[in-house]
Amino acid sequence: MDTPKGTTVSEEAEEDEESTPRVRRSDRAASGAPAAGWALGDRFAWEEIHQRLLASAEEAIDSTTRELFFSGLTAGFAIVLTFIGYAVGSANFPNNHFLATVLYPIGFLYIILGRYELYTENTLPPVKLVLTRLASLPLLLRMWTVVLTANIVGAAIGAFVLANTQVLSPEAMRAGVGLVQHGLEVGWWDVFFKAVFAGWLVAGVVWLGTGARDTISRLIIIYLVFYMIPTVGLFHVVSSGAEALFFVFLGVPGPGLLTIAYEFWLPVLLGNTFGGVVLVALVSYAQSEHRRYPEIRVLSTRELLFSLKGGRPFDTPRPGIRLTDESEETGTEHD
Repeated sequence: MDTPKGTTVSEEAEEDEESTPRVRRSDRAASGAPAAGWALGDRFAWEEIHQRLLASAEEAIDSTTRELFFSGLTAGFAIVLTFIGYAVGSANFPNNHFLATVLYPIGFLYIILGRYELYTENTLPPVKLVLTRLASLPLLLRMWTVVLTANIVGAAIGAFVLANTQVLSPEAMRAGVGLVQHGLEVGWWDVFFKAVFAGWLVAGVVWLGTGARDTISRLIIIYLVFYMIPTVGLFHVVSSGAEALFFVFLGVPGPGLLTIAYEFWLPVLLGNTFGGVVLVALVSYAQSEHRRYPEIRVLSTRELLFSLKGGRPFDTPRPGIRLTDESEETGTEHD
């Protein structure tokens, strides 16, 4: 083909190179985060899991309030499945806690595999974005407020239905009431520290799930970790909220809503948050050698504290990955 007048061969070559689509290595996801580990193809290094977590979190943290609310509402309603499983199990196996809690993880399986927003899942990824100065603190607090509110509203809807219908047997309803009564008997600080360990476990599920390569592995991780929470007597803020609301809607003689909220639900909320943020997010941040990923402009201190900046839409252009020398020589393309 003839070279256009006034255009040199080198300039034409540069134009052709710029117009040629850039091919991404097969070990890179669309976000630029690694899709496979460098040491072993089916495992990720710690730093690679860290990068994948940040890449995923920054696409979610700036979701609209409407998106966050309805995703959180769905998650809150799904948690009622956990309450149903726990109440039925407790009614049928009152003296065998290992069997009584076997259905507890069902609601969390729906939520996490379905990618709905659950408050305790958001104590790790968005906090890491703030620590790496890729998202602001007000943006994090906005996300927490909307998701937690939606989770509780969804749980309230489900608890109201259960309290005013015959979905549960009388035995299961009595067992559901007993869950709150037990929590009130434990004591404020004991509930708090039990919730700390539960928050640690849930944040660990997010970390391990990010490092898993397939749905079966994630399913096993989710089931085992959430099965452990009620089996060893720990507390989760959204499922405990469903239990407390069921108690109130049923009109059981005893403490009122405010007393239950302060004596039972508040220490669970604070404990879950502390366990997820301090024991996982802060410690893992201190372990990270590369404090931020991808290599984009970090927020200033003013933006970090007072703005709503952070995150990026899914269709934002991602970092390009250059071809290896071998693929350039042979003309091989990677999917």
